[in-house]
Amino acid sequence: MRRAMELAAQAEADGDVPIGAVLVSGDLVVVAKNEKESRPDATAHAEILVLQMAARQLSAWRLADATVYVTKEPCVMCAGAMVASRVKRLVYGCPDPKGGAAGSVLDVVRHPALNHRIEVTPGVLRKETAAQLQAFFRKRR
Repeated sequence: MRRAMELAAQAEADGDVPIGAVLVSGDLVVVAKNEKESRPDATAHAEILVLQMAARQLSAWRLADATVYVTKEPCVMCAGAMVASRVKRLVYGCPDPKGGAAGSVLDVVRHPALNHRIEVTPGVLRKETAAQLQAFFRKRR
């Protein structure tokens, strides 16, 4: 999670919301940061980018052994992409009470109607990840 927070700081330096993600699958480690503003692309969330990079490097869209570490609870788009990618585990920092899709607002990653459910570990470095986001938005307002 600390590596994801470093990536989030890089995203902020580039003018994006500070969210970072790290995907680990066996020996493969892939990292990304939010790039919505810098690309510009509404889908360029850190989670989407690590899923894409990992799939390319593994030459497989199924990431059944992967754990995704992300500084903030994923949105619906990212949670859905993780389910579609068959990610094994999600570890996130702070919850997103306005749009979280891993238990806060919705629970896409564990929804019983879907064909795959993800193991979730919430709240890792919760205070630190929340403080990073809060400081960013405080500066913007």
